[in-house]
Amino acid sequence: MRLVLPALALLFVQPAFADTPLIVVTGAGLAAGQGDDAYDVVTITRDRLADEASGRLENVLRDVAGFAQYRRSDSRSAHPTSQGATLRGLGGNASSRALVLLDGVPQADPFGGWVSWAALDPLRLGGIRVTRGGGSGVHGPGALAGTIELSSAGAADLAPLWGELAYGSRDSIDADLGLSASLGGGFASLSGGYARGDGFIPTVREDRGPVDVPARYEQASAQARAVLPVGGQTELQANGLFLLDKRTRGTAFTPNRTIGADASLRLVGRGRWGWEALAYLQMRDFSSGFASVSTDRATVSPALDQYAVPATGFGGRVEIRPPLGEGIELRLGGDTRLTRGRTKEQYLFTGGIPANGREAGGRTSTVGAFAEMSVKAADALTLTGGARIDRWTIGHGFLRQYALATGAALPGSAQFADRSGWRPTGRAGVSYRAAEGVTLRAAAYLGWRLPTLNELYRPYRVGMETTRANAALRPERLRGIDGGIDVRPLPGLVLGGTLFWNRLDDAIANVTLDDPTQLQRRNIDVIRSRGAELDASYRRGPWRLAVSYAYIDARVHASGAAAPLDGLRPAQTAPHQASATIGWHRPDGLGGSVTARYLAAQFDDDRNVDRLDPALTFDATLAVPLVAGFTAELRGENIGNRRIEAGISGAGIVERAAPRTIWIALRYDAPR
Repeated sequence: MRLVLPALALLFVQPAFADTPLIVVTGAGLAAGQGDDAYDVVTITRDRLADEASGRLENVLRDVAGFAQYRRSDSRSAHPTSQGATLRGLGGNASSRALVLLDGVPQADPFGGWVSWAALDPLRLGGIRVTRGGGSGVHGPGALAGTIELSSAGAADLAPLWGELAYGSRDSIDADLGLSASLGGGFASLSGGYARGDGFIPTVREDRGPVDVPARYEQASAQARAVLPVGGQTELQANGLFLLDKRTRGTAFTPNRTIGADASLRLVGRGRWGWEALAYLQMRDFSSGFASVSTDRATVSPALDQYAVPATGFGGRVEIRPPLGEGIELRLGGDTRLTRGRTKEQYLFTGGIPANGREAGGRTSTVGAFAEMSVKAADALTLTGGARIDRWTIGHGFLRQYALATGAALPGSAQFADRSGWRPTGRAGVSYRAAEGVTLRAAAYLGWRLPTLNELYRPYRVGMETTRANAALRPERLRGIDGGIDVRPLPGLVLGGTLFWNRLDDAIANVTLDDPTQLQRRNIDVIRSRGAELDASYRRGPWRLAVSYAYIDARVHASGAAAPLDGLRPAQTAPHQASATIGWHRPDGLGGSVTARYLAAQFDDDRNVDRLDPALTFDATLAVPLVAGFTAELRGENIGNRRIEAGISGAGIVERAAPRTIWIALRYDAPR
């Protein structure tokens, strides 16, 4: 935060930098840097965000081949702790290896690094920029696999009043309501969403027993936003976000709940000196129950009650772009993030009564500074390069295990030594317009990620498998290069191809020990990922087409206790991913789309024993305008009812992702 406060003073001197006292507020941050042409960037527009059959943001992001979560399930049925985000086959870990930002604010959970996707309604967004690779760059640490920038909808995107009510399979309800209005030369919006469903049974039919029941879910979120001019060419953006997410996991004793609240303030100056200053606060409280199921799945009992995981994240970011002349862009700034949290649990149940208690947690922080320059060396040539330096700390770590009856300490309890260090990183790239409509690009980059509090301090058990924490985990480090071509052979048609090579050193993974029921978080030597990405988009009149494909050859190189993993694929990493959407939409609202997605077979475990079958699914939407701003919608998810295998337990029990789901909806948009 101390990096942010001096920059807030720019608010008072901004008129000296401004060319004119007029301002048109946008609600966005500074424009993308001119050097971004050197990197592999995919854009998802608002019309696609509003046309996703499931209405789930994580499913929209699957349009970008290579995007993955630790599980194939979405935020209605997956356990929240499995919902990190990654790209380019750098998975094998439930924490995010891609940096997910909403209006500049990191969305990773302060304790565990996963993302609360249920809070991020696609209808509230104006667009998404996904940068595959690219290292940490100007956005902060954590962008090992890339950066996913979510931008809230602006005034031009929102109707004065909008709402949608949808009813779907398994007695599901999905509702949204929002309003927006001009405010003091800017605009404000208020929106809310609610979703519930009886859910499906996650265990596949042939493995089910009497204990298996549908996994219910109930979720609510609200967002308030105001964007105001505050003098000169400066605008103030104030955001607030609230989430309540409750799910079950398909048996008794497995509820989980997330309560979250975020607040942020961002000042953006668009004068001759471009600048922005951001400060944010995140609060989370998570709870989860775990069950022990008999081998015949006839009985179930509680195994662990993670009854509270309070966590806080706060920080800020400053960037300044001084005017240096035509074709030269310099970005200077810094950022900081502090996380703290702890888990509170009861475990070792006998007859439904816990015998022991556990608390574990600590704090982490990063403080960094960056500088990046881009130069148009010629009309067709852009050079870009930058560096950053980060100071990291891990402190106040502890694990306390005790008998509930007496309070006596149990073996394993410990206070862990504080640690700190410096991490320099950088990136550089070049783009060259070889011919009209043909651009060549190449980039090299370094990145890093700090272990989460969850990885460092929390041991846990799922079924028969116990995973030990590791307070000595080192930060992950990435080196990567890529090269590509973007071609625009016809109006509205864009073709892109990229070859990449990434090396992730000290990759954090859950490593199976000699006893297959015992795992420990460890730094393995290397995850090496290389491959190719192909993207195409076409727009003509009412037609829209987007195609994306990724081939990923990812391998683990390991020694010591992790030596059995050497040469294997990282867990939950598919070698082939593809997505294609074709849509037709008229200005009056009549339209529809079909989306096909393919995931090749992948392994659920680090030793490549449990294989998840490939899956090809189809989604579809149809919208028919009625009268006075009302539109009827029909949506179908996984309309072929394909079995999407999401996980395999130690007992060989297969879990699936969402089956066929049909929605009928009525939407209203008031005229602007």
